[in-house]
Amino acid sequence: MKRFLTWVFGIALTVVVLLAGVAAALQFWVNSDDFRVRLGQRISSTLGIPVEVGGVAVDVWPLPAVALDRVQVKSQPPLTLERIEARPVWAGLLQGRLEVATLIVRNAVVPEQAVNAIVAAVQKKRGMAPAAAPDPGQAAASIVLLPKRTLLDQVTWVPAKGAPMTVNAQAQLDAEGLPESAMLDVVKGRLEGTKATLQREADHWSLKAAVGGGTVTGKLTRKPGASMLHGQFDTANVEVAALTAPSRTLTGRLDAQTTLDVDLKARGGIAEGMQSQTRFTVRDAVLHGIDLAKAVTTVGLSRGGETRLDTLAGNVASQGRALQLTNLVATSGALSANGNITMTADKNLSGRVTVDLAQAGGAVGVPLAVGGTLDSPTVTLTRGALIGAAIGTAVAPGVGTSAGAKLGDKLGEAVKGLFGK
Repeated sequence: MKRFLTWVFGIALTVVVLLAGVAAALQFWVNSDDFRVRLGQRISSTLGIPVEVGGVAVDVWPLPAVALDRVQVKSQPPLTLERIEARPVWAGLLQGRLEVATLIVRNAVVPEQAVNAIVAAVQKKRGMAPAAAPDPGQAAASIVLLPKRTLLDQVTWVPAKGAPMTVNAQAQLDAEGLPESAMLDVVKGRLEGTKATLQREADHWSLKAAVGGGTVTGKLTRKPGASMLHGQFDTANVEVAALTAPSRTLTGRLDAQTTLDVDLKARGGIAEGMQSQTRFTVRDAVLHGIDLAKAVTTVGLSRGGETRLDTLAGNVASQGRALQLTNLVATSGALSANGNITMTADKNLSGRVTVDLAQAGGAVGVPLAVGGTLDSPTVTLTRGALIGAAIGTAVAPGVGTSAGAKLGDKLGEAVKGLFGK
């Protein structure tokens, strides 16, 4: 028995020494400049964009892992990753199958424009390649290669327009490659302090988020095999400025009900395949950069100032990155207003609101044209209203101004309809 144990110990020690030797040789090889250059060229060829790899590390024990350090995808702007680490499944390796158990990304800067450039380059490269016959096992292989667990540590997302945000996040996938659970913590930048969780339930995913001093709760559903995702969400007591930062055009507490539909296979990406409908109310709202009362009483361009409202309510419809606000109703002790506003993908505003002042001798139903941008909105009297206001002011200053503006706007619309412009 003692001799048998000696043999077992000797064999085990030999295996350990051999593994250590292989690991050392492998580590030496992968750290060579030749290997790093060739790896970068291989990745560059796959993506269609130059990629530079600063270092490579391979671990065998206690867990097998491969890590790339100081990776830079030389898109415009560049995408950088301080470290990206993949840990495969031991059992899969022993069976000659590659399964990624965990993917870890640390200290990365991911610009939206860089992602778009990479996607475009990959699609272009695929379009140049000859069409391959469908492989029944390809979908299953793709699921196997998806990491079961993904961890993001200090990853900064830089949108094409707007402020960046840095997040810590993790996600777990199920056997079908669908999210089992996910957690997000915004630690810096836009939406800083936001925490969100996603959990798989029997027939849906439940979402809970804490943002801007309030909450967002809801659920997402997807039919098996379908590319459409449907969601319903309730927003309660969320500070609007926390959602639009750094812009502070509107502040106040938001309550809303939202329905969302997302086409996961949209040609322009998920953002372009997104549609939503929202009914909302903002309590104690303040419009910054616009003084509606001043715009009416001065009969001219309004820049600066603010408008305090008791409530602001309406509907928001989104299509991709464009927004349309309809049935807007605003009330306060000084005025009431209603109208419709559209915001384009580049945050340009256009629309019309009608304002009634409550003060004695105030304006009644004065039409204003909304313009400018989300960060610098403007309101002016419409062209027809300006002409009517001028005539009304000459006849009867004060009341005549607003009445003339309202009449002038109606005449302007009638002439526009008559001549088609």
